[in-house]
Amino acid sequence: MRCLLLCGLLGLFSLSQIRAQSLPVLSQNRPALRWQEVYTPHFRVLYAGPLDSAAQRTAARLEQLHGPGVATLGVVPKRLGVVLQNQTTVSNGFVTFLPRHAEFFTTPQQGLDLGTVDWLDQLAVHEFRHVGQFDKARQGIGRLLNPLLGDGALGIAAVGVPQWFFEGDAVGAETALTRSGRGRIPSFNVGLRGNLLAGRRYSYQKAVNGSLRDQVPNWYVLGYFMTSYLKTHYGPDVWAKSLDTYYRFPFYPFSFSNGIRRSTGLTVEQLYQRTMTEVDSAWRAQQAALPATTPARDMVVAATDGVLTRYEYPQYVTDSTVLALKSGLGHIPQFVLLSRRGAERMVFVPGQLNMPEMLSVNDGKAVWPEFQQDARWGQQIASELKVLDLATGRLARVGKGGRYSAAALSPDGQRLVAVRTDASYHHALVLLDARTGAEIQTLPNPQNDFYQQPRWHPDGRRVVAVTLSAAGKTIVVIDPGTATSHALLPVANVNLANPLPWRGFVLYNSSQSGVDNLYAVSARTGQAYRVTSRPLGAYHAAVSPDGRSLAFHDARATGARVVEMPLDSTAWVPVPTATADIPGPYATALAAQEPAGQLLSRPPVAPDSAALRYGVRRYSPLRHAFNVFSYGLVQSPQGNTVSLGLRSQDLLNTTQVFAGIGYDQVERTASVIGALSYQAWYPVLDVDVTYGGRDAAIIFRNVVYRDQWRYTRLQAGLRLPLNLTHSKFFQGLTVGTSFLHEQVYDYDLPVRRRTETGPNNPLNAIQSIVGYASQLRRSARDVAPRWGGTFLGTWRTTPFGQGLDATQWGAQGSVFLPGLGRHHAIRLRGSYQRQHQAQYQFAPAVSFPRGQGYVSFDRLQAASLDYSLPLAFTHWELGRWLYVQRLRATAFGDVARGINNGGAVVRNYQNVGLDFLVQFNVLRLRTPFEAGMRVVYNTRLQQVVLEPLAFDIRL
Repeated sequence: MRCLLLCGLLGLFSLSQIRAQSLPVLSQNRPALRWQEVYTPHFRVLYAGPLDSAAQRTAARLEQLHGPGVATLGVVPKRLGVVLQNQTTVSNGFVTFLPRHAEFFTTPQQGLDLGTVDWLDQLAVHEFRHVGQFDKARQGIGRLLNPLLGDGALGIAAVGVPQWFFEGDAVGAETALTRSGRGRIPSFNVGLRGNLLAGRRYSYQKAVNGSLRDQVPNWYVLGYFMTSYLKTHYGPDVWAKSLDTYYRFPFYPFSFSNGIRRSTGLTVEQLYQRTMTEVDSAWRAQQAALPATTPARDMVVAATDGVLTRYEYPQYVTDSTVLALKSGLGHIPQFVLLSRRGAERMVFVPGQLNMPEMLSVNDGKAVWPEFQQDARWGQQIASELKVLDLATGRLARVGKGGRYSAAALSPDGQRLVAVRTDASYHHALVLLDARTGAEIQTLPNPQNDFYQQPRWHPDGRRVVAVTLSAAGKTIVVIDPGTATSHALLPVANVNLANPLPWRGFVLYNSSQSGVDNLYAVSARTGQAYRVTSRPLGAYHAAVSPDGRSLAFHDARATGARVVEMPLDSTAWVPVPTATADIPGPYATALAAQEPAGQLLSRPPVAPDSAALRYGVRRYSPLRHAFNVFSYGLVQSPQGNTVSLGLRSQDLLNTTQVFAGIGYDQVERTASVIGALSYQAWYPVLDVDVTYGGRDAAIIFRNVVYRDQWRYTRLQAGLRLPLNLTHSKFFQGLTVGTSFLHEQVYDYDLPVRRRTETGPNNPLNAIQSIVGYASQLRRSARDVAPRWGGTFLGTWRTTPFGQGLDATQWGAQGSVFLPGLGRHHAIRLRGSYQRQHQAQYQFAPAVSFPRGQGYVSFDRLQAASLDYSLPLAFTHWELGRWLYVQRLRATAFGDVARGINNGGAVVRNYQNVGLDFLVQFNVLRLRTPFEAGMRVVYNTRLQQVVLEPLAFDIRL
């Protein structure tokens, strides 16, 4: 569903040099929640709090979909666990097989992509299609791998299936099985439509892998049209046949394309070209039939660097200036002030925007909703309102801890009207005090209609909003004083959005012509009018304070632009009241192919107030803590070896377990490993135990000695990972401490290395860390952080007086600054390490000069300077095999000073070097890799050192 990932901040500083806990921290809910389970023939729906009615309805929808939702894939999915996440205001959903389950985030989105379907219904059909896609892998090679890998075999078998298939096919399912779906919504495909109509037909490599320069629609859009083309031309089961061929043996390059070719005679490149040709022709015919283009004047000087930049969601500040959101490949989202003269001024950089479409300006203030994540519990994400005084720059947080997905300021700036969906999936319009955030009034909503994009009437007494009910959408005018409302349009299957009252009319967005444009309805007569006819779409109308100008953002192939036109109601064209939208390409054909038709246009059960259909029972997270999802040959938590064992993770992310037998191919020794991470408490509890063997040799007095011995290693500790983000900076804090015991048995060598424990010298150590990071968000074209800093402090000691004796403490900090160019960055790093290492030598706690092997000192001081910059943003292709997107480099200098024996030994290092890296895609996999070469001049040895830089997966 919606591609929104809130930043996990543990990766902002590296703790890899510490022998740290191996299992990752996942997102959990507060432990105080009490969970319930709806148990149906094919699903287990888990939920917490007062969500009974929505859980019952979702369970019924899923049962309704169990056969028809995946019929064209030819699969019958196994029982599935579905978790309803109602403590977050993120609008999302996903399916995973590690462990196999689905999660539905119950707060609906406010944007156009919701269409005219209930949010949980849309999630059910889209995400259940993913379940069928993944279970399709339970054949051929997947059936052979399953005993070795458990459900992990599904991912291995599907490694060659492109992401555009998974998401595009699921969008096709929601389009075919509902009365709406994104395949019917013009705003969904506006980027691709704009590219084709502008003559920008990219290669398949670029369409799949994206660009750091141009607008390339995401895999949802690309996949919908490619999967739909094949279904409409080769039958609804064509993808089932293609996947059957693919899964017989998928482990060779371009096996997915071969599966399509064997079913249709088309390679994947030919499928792409034919799809683009067909939709291009359809859209050009649509364009030719549209009314003449309504003229409008740009308020933004056209970008000259050729990089995708968007200006959207305009709101008038004065009669000649608007506030808009600027974003793109080269810019993080920021509010800018635009004037009719073409001037642009940056005003404010927000934090994690929830609903940028709901930017609202009145009385010199701007308001928008912003996500605020709980510091510890990743599934508890509020949506608060930020109010910015445009004159003073003062920012206020309103409705702290609230669940507001849209809000608008009253004309006098004193009140707010906001949409709230609570933890019970009940939708409401609420009035707030704009200064304190106190709720003044909650408007009645007995039918639980969903409200979208509310705005105040200029009289300051009434509110207009879009409502979505079981019958469809309409626009309502609400009088909070009398708690009454009336509809301006018939309730219909028309995707209305963004209502804006002006004099005796309400302007709004509608896709009734097949292209999103602005319309208006008379509040007195109900007559509808077409206000604009723009080629690709006109969105988010705003009226100037003097009522003489209309601004909106205009879709373009190069990125949306804010435009302005005179506001003259006499120029509007009367149109019939729409009863249904014109469906987009393939929508009608897809629906006709489904045996069940538009399944979700029919209610699954009685209304929410009816008696519950399925039984409900208490769900205990602790009782279900062990949930084995992968077994046999599995990857160890450390990721550096393949082990024989099992991995377990419960559906609520509270408990992770790994147990297995590992084998070291170098020493040819085995080990038994067990690790547990319990994350339901405020601090995370980690325990891991290893019992294994060693086989190693040393040279002592010119004699080679070899021995085999055994060891036991126990580590137990607590860590507290905190997400402190509240602004444009990602901020995180981690503190932790752990106990480490290592004991050796049957050690017969005459000596040992200082870094190894011996038979009579066990290691009993305590190690503690504190790490903090604060970094400005990065645009897609930034190669490194441009503002911020990090700190990592480490303390290790052996305080018990038994076994080896050693102490180490270290501190390392970095500062990030912008460089000379837009995407250039500077990093200044300094570190200090002090240790007592007479008997044992801990691993380094700070960075050592690059191109130089680590040398342990009693005292070590180090510093470095890095300058990173992009060299080129490319679209280089090597056939099907390689696609290069970016070249970048980092020039650096490292210095260090090490001291031993109280100053008797002093060694200085001064190294300089250059990293050259290439970001690329191989075999048309969407996730890019980055690799390169490091050249270092070691001044101490006076020689050049070449080092390969390992692959870095750019998620």
